[in-house]
Amino acid sequence: MSRKYLFLTVFVGGMSTLAIEFTTSRMLQAVYGTSNIVWANVIGLVLLFLTAGYFWGGSLADKRPFPHVFYMLVTLAGLSSLFFLLLTSLLLRSAASALAAVNLNAILSSLVGVVLALAVPVTLLGCISPFAIRLGVQDVREAGRISGRIYAISTWGSLLGTYLSVLVTIPLTGTRITAVLFGLLLTLVGIGGMWQTHRRYALGLLAFGGAVLLAAWPWTQGTLKAYPGQVYETESAYNYIQVVQQDDCYYLLLNEGQAFHSFYCEGGRVPRISVWSIMLAAPYFNPAPVRVNSLGVVGLAAGTIPKQYTMVYGDISVDGIELDGEIVRVGRAYFDLTEPNIRVIVGDGRYELNRLDVRYDVITLDAYKVPYIPWHLTTREFFGEVKAHLTEQGVLAVNVGRAPHDRRLVDAIAATLLTVFPSVHAIDVPGSLNTILVATVQPTTTDNLRQNLAELPEEAHPLLRAALETAVANIVPVTPSDVVFTDERAPVETIVDSLVIRFLLEEGPAGLPGLGITTED
Repeated sequence: MSRKYLFLTVFVGGMSTLAIEFTTSRMLQAVYGTSNIVWANVIGLVLLFLTAGYFWGGSLADKRPFPHVFYMLVTLAGLSSLFFLLLTSLLLRSAASALAAVNLNAILSSLVGVVLALAVPVTLLGCISPFAIRLGVQDVREAGRISGRIYAISTWGSLLGTYLSVLVTIPLTGTRITAVLFGLLLTLVGIGGMWQTHRRYALGLLAFGGAVLLAAWPWTQGTLKAYPGQVYETESAYNYIQVVQQDDCYYLLLNEGQAFHSFYCEGGRVPRISVWSIMLAAPYFNPAPVRVNSLGVVGLAAGTIPKQYTMVYGDISVDGIELDGEIVRVGRAYFDLTEPNIRVIVGDGRYELNRLDVRYDVITLDAYKVPYIPWHLTTREFFGEVKAHLTEQGVLAVNVGRAPHDRRLVDAIAATLLTVFPSVHAIDVPGSLNTILVATVQPTTTDNLRQNLAELPEEAHPLLRAALETAVANIVPVTPSDVVFTDERAPVETIVDSLVIRFLLEEGPAGLPGLGITTED
């Protein structure tokens, strides 16, 4: 047996292991979201199954230390990766429909099926390294050097598998084809080893692998989800993206799809006051006269906020920052994101904002994935950077999620804002679990908003009048907590996790919004 080919096998095994981990996480995120809980479960399960594989592979290597057994194991690991990852995508399609209908039994059964499906390929992949060490060490005096080399080669493969899957294959081909590519590569390497050591078995495995590929290939076709009205779906480096049409309106859904992140109706029609509409009222917390000449948007999505600001305030200067360039492309294709006054900047909101030498009359922050928030966009230091980009009468409007009887996240962000801004106001968006926090550079009161509404000219845009009326009617007291988020410590996910758990315990699964209820991010 060629030791070089053994090292190649270990390299491909390490590459496939990490590629499978990231592919699995992307599949789960499309249904269950992108929180740390999802990541922790994926990593925890992978480590658990790898541990079982290390034990089993080492034991098997001592009992049957034959190269053809090793390469059969590698081939089976590749075939199971291909088959069970595609089976996982099929199970998750059922889970997505169950989640949309809030069918708890179907959600849990699908999740159990996913766990069982992952157990097989990941456990087999864990068998590779200890078995390879047993075959590679031919003299006890070289045991340390060979085992170290095998682990190093496996880690190099894992490094390549991480970047290839995340940056190349998933964005270009999607999760299902990525599963096929890495599973097929590992299968071919295993069959190549069998050809060197036991050709009769190699031919049998080749025929079996072809049958598995033919049987599983149809599972790579069709949509990842099958929501009513779905007109488009794609996967980017950051998100699973859906566009759903209801009547003459298009809605942008990301990942688990339990909230929409942008909408657009034919002809620019705004059918009702939403989170983004209420943000139009933010500058009116300042005393009259109110002037809006520039807008900065952190979390552009498909452009709902700047489009409504342009509709109300005219061709003002708008800079919209969006992390995911694929969402921008979808915005241009389905949400008419074509206004010439809107400059789109693709990149991280905090980083790109700090690169701009511009001051804005209004900055909106809506870069959050319900109910989770990127912690670096919640800290005292970040809000200080935002304030530095506002004019003397500038305002910051922040969209924050909450539970019906749990405002801890709203209160913590309000407390953090008050360490930077002199005044913070809160508006509960009716019919949703969203609160808009408005922070002003100069000291302000809610009476300013009421006075500005009373003095609003008759010729003012109807959408602006409706936004001000809704804001005035839904102002709530600001109750800052003792928690202040900083770059050093921002326990955002801890608060949100407990908020979600408490909500489910109190409301039960029936309290979750199904797809038919248009909630907002």
